[in-house]
Amino acid sequence: MSDDPPVSLWPEPTALGPLTDLYQLTMMAGYVANGMDELPATFELFVRRLPKGRTYLVFAGLEQALRDLLGLAFSPGQIDALQRWPVFDAVDPSFFSWLGRLRFRGDVWAVPEGTVVFEGEPLVRVQAPLALAQWVETFLLASLGYPTSVASKAARIVAAAGGRSLYDFGARRAPGPHASLLAARAAYPAGFDGTSNVEASLRIGIPCAGTMAHSWVQSFDQEAQAFSAFAHLFPTASTMLVDTYDTARGVEHAGALDPPVRAVRLDSGDLLTLSRAARAFLDAHGRSAVRIFASGDLDEFQIARLLAGGAPIDAFGIGTELVTSRDAPALAMVYKLVELDGRGRIKLSSGKITYPRAKQVYRTFGPDGRIARDTVTLVDEAAEGEPLLEHVVRGGVLEPLPRLGEVRDRCRAQLESLPPELRGVEALSTFRPTYSQAVRAVAEELAKPYREATRAPDET
Repeated sequence: MSDDPPVSLWPEPTALGPLTDLYQLTMMAGYVANGMDELPATFELFVRRLPKGRTYLVFAGLEQALRDLLGLAFSPGQIDALQRWPVFDAVDPSFFSWLGRLRFRGDVWAVPEGTVVFEGEPLVRVQAPLALAQWVETFLLASLGYPTSVASKAARIVAAAGGRSLYDFGARRAPGPHASLLAARAAYPAGFDGTSNVEASLRIGIPCAGTMAHSWVQSFDQEAQAFSAFAHLFPTASTMLVDTYDTARGVEHAGALDPPVRAVRLDSGDLLTLSRAARAFLDAHGRSAVRIFASGDLDEFQIARLLAGGAPIDAFGIGTELVTSRDAPALAMVYKLVELDGRGRIKLSSGKITYPRAKQVYRTFGPDGRIARDTVTLVDEAAEGEPLLEHVVRGGVLEPLPRLGEVRDRCRAQLESLPPELRGVEALSTFRPTYSQAVRAVAEELAKPYREATRAPDET
């Protein structure tokens, strides 16, 4: 066994510069060595294709991403360690002095958090000196991909729950403590009512909620004694976990308490049958105001089936399926160079074609208020509709961002604007942006030298 102290993988909050891939640093060193580091560059971040089973995404994570983007820096110790890596043996020492002074001083445009978005349309545009814009690729993808996955999953669960209360119970199932904070922050704007995560509540202001563990019940000789002790100490948070031994008896014990408890929680078994039996017992014993709370590896599909079957469940706690987004745990989110030193840049790899030049997305709505079309244009091109990308960082200075409640309101309105064919947990319709003729023409021109037959890139 090692005598060394345990190593924490939590990064230094004031020295997040190394939160990147090695090839970003080697490219940055290459740009500096070739006098290219200050060339004005534009990169765009987008989702190449939606995961199977998704008809839309909810863009999330921007506030935290931008806050930390502007704090990216290398500590002297980090620079000293990197300079000793063999891969940098041929690099001029001045590069490492340059790293020590490095701060993001570019511009960023982004779709507002809580916006419903689709594949192939720019979500973030970064304009900065080439080396700086390259540096932040890994950080932005890592900061935005996971929250967007969770917010998108949360929105689907909210839709399935049909107005019933929802709480994030995923802190113990998230891929790491930091991820649990990101998940709680992403789920709340998408429509969740609170979180069990105390740190997320303290740090972000999300309402905190919780019940009890089976170990509390097991710690007492009698289940009824455990319930009575908890209700006496926490009268305003008296939700009783009733399935430690026998669910029906647990409901009876909880229902016998006076004053009445707030809720009973079902965490296992046939939730449809158990919730019906619990409701019947509680109603028959003058406990109609006691709510029924359900949990236990639930997702939007199970919730939809339970409610379609008439389950009298008032609220749900969602853990694993929310914070892992198990059916679609990763996004094909990418960050690509589209313009350098005033000239468009294109990628023609099979299945990974990109459109050149800085772009904007305009959204139009039909007479019914539903999303009708998203059009991707050149950034200086006029078009109908609402421009989605907003200027959020100017010269390394953060613009005011909406408060969390405002993000929540926007997300609600955005979800209400979805066309019917994109709603519902079983929806399979696809929605793709339209690319303006000007965008296609620029792509066509840049592609000519590389193609035998002249044609515009396939929009898929």
